[in-house]
This record gives sequence, structure tokens and C-alpha cells, in this order.
Amino acid sequence: MDQELYDYSPITERPPLRWPDGKTVAFHLVMNIEHFRLDLPATSTTGVTVGLVPDALNYGWRDYGVRVGIWRMIDLLDRLGMPASVNLNSEVCRHYPQIIEAGVQRGWAWLGHGKTNSIMQAGMDIHEERAFLREMHTEVQNATGTSPKGWLGPALTETLNTPALLAELGYTYVMDWCNDDQPFPLNVPGMISVPYSMDINDITLFVGRNLSGDDYVRAVIDTLDQLIEDSDPDNGRVMALPVHPFVINTPSRHRYLARALQEISERDEVWVTTSDAIADHYIATREDT
Repeated sequence: MDQELYDYSPITERPPLRWPDGKTVAFHLVMNIEHFRLDLPATSTTGVTVGLVPDALNYGWRDYGVRVGIWRMIDLLDRLGMPASVNLNSEVCRHYPQIIEAGVQRGWAWLGHGKTNSIMQAGMDIHEERAFLREMHTEVQNATGTSPKGWLGPALTETLNTPALLAELGYTYVMDWCNDDQPFPLNVPGMISVPYSMDINDITLFVGRNLSGDDYVRAVIDTLDQLIEDSDPDNGRVMALPVHPFVINTPSRHRYLARALQEISERDEVWVTTSDAIADHYIATREDT
């Protein structure tokens, strides 16, 4: 099956993409704030106990993020004055309301991220998925007081109907397709793709590849340096840094994220912003949306 969601567009043949104030790279920190169900498998640090109920080893590892890691992250972002884009499982709203309150106070950009990362999006028929997304959207909207514009599926999962169903709810962008350094239009009216990253995702680097903290900083800054080299004021790029508080905000890793974010925040070429602002600016200024 060939994909029909978007057209091929080489980055060398696109209209100018200009970010505000002559910046050349738009940077957004993407926090994944998630709820995991006790009786279902999910992202794991070891496969030894996956499938057990309860899987105390893996569940506890994930649960650290909402109990401790997120608060360490919030302190860091407050110190840097850095905004956050949040991929939010709607079940977080009822289980961890203090996190929602903290994010509302700080004006976080809230994105739909399914109900829980224990349930993948793929495999639903259109009627089941429409009801699922409406319920998720309503819960996030009621808890945060805002209507999400962006979407990342749990484990980046979609169905072939997901973008159109999200458009029905007023969404304007998805981040599931990690295939570009710029936003681009989808073949769904009113919908675009905004860059996300699996390459410098903390799960990829720490859980998948077991990188050291120093290697993480190097990978993040190497990415930034390359995107700055590739860009100019008429040819902007996007850098997404996806993080999970149960991975990056442990005591052994948090300081390396702090080092990377400090350097990013000091670069003159970088527009430190949110995924919502990136999408809004692209839609407002590009000729091909």
C-alpha cells in the first residue's frame, strides 16, 4: 500500500520558511506526560517481567516520572524560562491533577496523546476511533481549559483515519511522522505535520542504545549545530527534543538535560518556542498550506 497522507517534497524545492526575528531554527521541548495502566504492558526498562500483573519493576520505573521526575523538570524549565509542549494522555488529568495545575499556571501547550500509553491507536475502526478521540479531547479540554491543536499518538500510532478525525475536532497538526526538518502540509484539509524526533528521543538514546549522559548532550548539540548549518533566515529548520520524565529526569541523567537546554537557550540562532507556535506561524505564513 502506498501512503497518500502527504506528497513527496524535497527540502531543496520549497518556498521560503522564515521564523520570527530572523531566527533560523525553531526549537521545541516536547514533554511526554503519560499514564500507564497496571494490568497492561507498556514501555519497559527490561523485558524480564513484561506481561506479569503487576509488573512492579517496569511500572515503578515509569511511575517515577509523574511522582518525582516531572517536578525536577519543572524546576529546570522555570530556571531557564523555557516553554513546554506536552503530549498528554487524557488519563493524566484525573490521576495527577497537580501536574495539570502546574502546567496551566505556566501556559504549557497541551497536545492530544491518546488516553493512556498502555493503549495503542492502531487497529480501531473509524467509529470506535472517533468516539475514543472525542472522549480524550473533551477530558483534556475540561482539565486544561484549552482545546488542543496538536497530536502525537501513543508510541506514535495512528490509523489511516486519525488525521481527518482530529481535523473534525479542530486539530491543525500531527507529529507522528518523523520524516522532515520542517513542517509540511498533509493531504487532509487544514492539517500539517510538525517535526518530532526519534533520533534524539531520550527513550531511543538511553533505553534503546544505553548512551551515557555525556553522549546524550553531544547528540543533542550535534543535532542543533547541524540544523543551524543547514538553515538560513529564508530557510528555517525545526528541532524537537522529546523527553520523558521517567527517563531523562532521574538523578543520574537530569543534569545532562540541563546542560543541553542551557546551551540551546543561549544560541542566538534559536527561537525557543512551542509546537503550537511553530504550527501557527507556519500556517499563517506559508503559501502551500
